[in-house]
Amino acid sequence: MCTPQIIRDLRAAAEDLPRPGRRAFLRAAGAAAALGVAVPAVPARAADGGVVDLTHALSARTPRWPGVPPFSMVPVAWEAVGGFDQNLLAYWEHTGTHVDAPTHRRGTQSTEMLAARDLVAPLVVIDISARAGTDVDTAVTVDDIGAWESRHGRIPERAFVAMYSGWERRLEVPGAFVNLDSEGTPHAPGFAPETAEFLVRERAIVGAGVDTLSLDRAADPDFGAHTAFLDSGRYGVELLANLAAVPPAGATVVVGAPKHVGGTGGPCRVLALT
Repeated sequence: MCTPQIIRDLRAAAEDLPRPGRRAFLRAAGAAAALGVAVPAVPARAADGGVVDLTHALSARTPRWPGVPPFSMVPVAWEAVGGFDQNLLAYWEHTGTHVDAPTHRRGTQSTEMLAARDLVAPLVVIDISARAGTDVDTAVTVDDIGAWESRHGRIPERAFVAMYSGWERRLEVPGAFVNLDSEGTPHAPGFAPETAEFLVRERAIVGAGVDTLSLDRAADPDFGAHTAFLDSGRYGVELLANLAAVPPAGATVVVGAPKHVGGTGGPCRVLALT
């Protein structure tokens, strides 16, 4: 049971993150274990014919990019009064598991313009979790794509390529997911810009996703992967969940993208059909 004192102690442990890196994370994770708060285990691989939810539940505790306010929900109607319950939701578009539409970064398509056929695609999962465990600034490289293709064959046409870094294991340790250094810069894995360009030009993908807060490495000031994907008309999905539960090849992803006019993105429900 997490008492208020345990929560305070856990937050204090998380403040011992002066710089990014595995050592600081493990200190905080060790404190969590000592307090009886489990760091999430890697989920079991889904059986063939299953459905895996790749979406984090959205709440005020959902990690968010520095400067983005938390999700909020306020009751505005009550069944006891008018027969129906209803809540008012408030959030920035790029909150929780969400779509990046091309207009988010130099592209021309907003959320309602995303083609429905592009939201159902072969799912490719590139696993860099071993590297990410020791290097918080690692990235998906063109060599990683080559290694995946040597085992599974060429990336299918019109695929959705997702990075699995294992980052969601940090969710139970406050501060470890956003992973700010002493100067306030976040650190987390993402796609290298040249890899994003390769996937767009050489593999004709429809979109890309990550289990972190950014398509780019979080500390990258130029957002080259965002530019390569979105400026070419592809979409992104950030803060994916449960990618370890789906196979590296052979599944189909279904992205329940938002469809508000002029949107640059928005929370979505993402499913993998195994």
